[in-house]
Amino acid sequence: MSVPLPSAFRYRDVDADGVRIHCAVAGEGPPVLLLHGYPQTHLIWHHVAPVLTLAHTVVLADLRGYGDSGKPVSTSDNTTYSKRAMARDQVSVMAELGFDRFAVAGHDRGGRVAHRMALDHPDAVTRLAVLDIVPTRHVYEHADAAFSKAYYHWGFLTAGNGIPERLIGGDPEFWVRARMTARHRGGVAFDPAALDEYVRCFSDPAAISASCADYRAAATIDLEHDRADAARSVGCPVLALWGAESFVGRHYDVLGVWRAYAGDVRGEALPSDHYLPEEAPDRTAAALGRFLEA
Repeated sequence: MSVPLPSAFRYRDVDADGVRIHCAVAGEGPPVLLLHGYPQTHLIWHHVAPVLTLAHTVVLADLRGYGDSGKPVSTSDNTTYSKRAMARDQVSVMAELGFDRFAVAGHDRGGRVAHRMALDHPDAVTRLAVLDIVPTRHVYEHADAAFSKAYYHWGFLTAGNGIPERLIGGDPEFWVRARMTARHRGGVAFDPAALDEYVRCFSDPAAISASCADYRAAATIDLEHDRADAARSVGCPVLALWGAESFVGRHYDVLGVWRAYAGDVRGEALPSDHYLPEEAPDRTAAALGRFLEA
């Protein structure tokens, strides 16, 4: 496997209560966990992570169901891929690595996992950064025609009867490359080695099934959890970053939305579409660095 990460990053697999979580670790200093989104792996951080290692111990992890992490078969109630379960995985990983308290930054699906982690494990999460998302509950409760057009995959991936699994499985490389290039607008080009890795990992039928289960969980059990916690607020400082050209940036008042879910929120738009850590890596690293040191 050829990956665009410095050799200082050491790979290991951690058993998180029976689910294998693949991760890479480098650097020294206060720990920060970086989580990826769909349809990617920890390599979305390959530009940003080396910069953060100058002052932090950086942990890059593949979410359950993605990359080289374990891919348990989903249960009918979707709890296997609930953000609660995925967050618990990552807290277990950090504890195994010796970190009971840490900052976490998540892009896309990883941001949703990180948000749930901050609610469920407030004693563990010191700071939360969310990249190009607004909370899942807000998304569903304010869905409109523009959302349905831009985020059609949210509905498609929740379809039953094996429909998305069969269709994506027919040409997973096309799906991955098409999804990503459609949401890239200027900035740094995707690294070919990273794209190849995304395709390699997503070509596993188990990964396709797991990712569909992730989205099905968002529309069901995650919403139940989020609505049950509607009166709760994230207690740690929150950084929201979004792409100035992304749907999130164009469609939502990102800071206004997050301030209804957390007490201490700051953030800014960056010159990119959806994939901030790859399209605008220098600005992303600088913003995260300032936030982690504040």
